[in-house]
Order: sequence, then structure tokens, then C-alpha cells
Amino acid sequence: MDSTTKARLIALAREAAGKAHAPYSRFHVGCAVMAEDGSVVTGANMENACYRLGLCAEQSALTAAQHAFGLAAITHVVVAGGPMVDGAIAGEDVITPCGGCRQAIAEAASLSGRDIVVISASATGSEMLETTISQLLPHGFGADVLPG
Repeated sequence: MDSTTKARLIALAREAAGKAHAPYSRFHVGCAVMAEDGSVVTGANMENACYRLGLCAEQSALTAAQHAFGLAAITHVVVAGGPMVDGAIAGEDVITPCGGCRQAIAEAASLSGRDIVVISASATGSEMLETTISQLLPHGFGADVLPG
């Protein structure tokens, strides 16, 4: 992926983080998911007063991806975010997917037959880690072990 596309995806994930509903943690996360044809969808975390019912940004974006182009078409997942400080999303810490989201990305990878690239960025986008889902979840549980 060229640096312009990478910067665009990080910017879209950061923009999505600004649309998060995070009144309890005040931690905003956005996600951009790209398909093999270059199509992109985004999602943001959505908290709920019953904390367990909240939705991660990655799950939100993966759901949008399934509807737009299908999980098997995903090539890249980009995550960015951080705490809300004085009305702005701040922080230089790279935000990586939680364990549950890693599992969901791994599911998409198993459908596509490719090791999905995961780019994790800070709130400002100045810090970034580029890896793959197999590096983030090296011994993942997948459909391949289920009876079928």
C-alpha cells in the first residue's frame, strides 16, 4: 500500500473516532476497513450504560464491510483513537484492536484466505504500527477447527 492510501485510511479512522459515542470512558476509537477493490467503510465505538452492550469500532466497521462488500474482500483494517481531552481526541499511544476484535478480524482473514493488514494509529495519527492479524493473534481459534 502506498503512503498516500495509508494516510487516507488513518485519516478516515481518526474522523470516525470523532463520531464515537463514548460518554462513559471518553475513549474514542474509529476504524476504517478497505476491500481489495479500494472501497472503504468506517465505524466507531458505541458505548451503552449497560457497559457490556457497547460495540467496538472494529466490530462496527466489520459489520458495515459485510454489508458493503463482504468480509472475504477485506485487505486492511485501520484503527485510531484515544481519550477525549478538552473536547479533542488526544494521545500519542498507538491503539490496537482488543482480543474480541482480533478474533473478528481473524474470521474475515479466514474467509478471504489472506493475512489482513492491521494498521494501528494514535489519536493524532503521528504514531503508527503496521502488522497483520496473524501477528496480533498468533494462535487464533477459527472455523477450521469446528466440525463442519
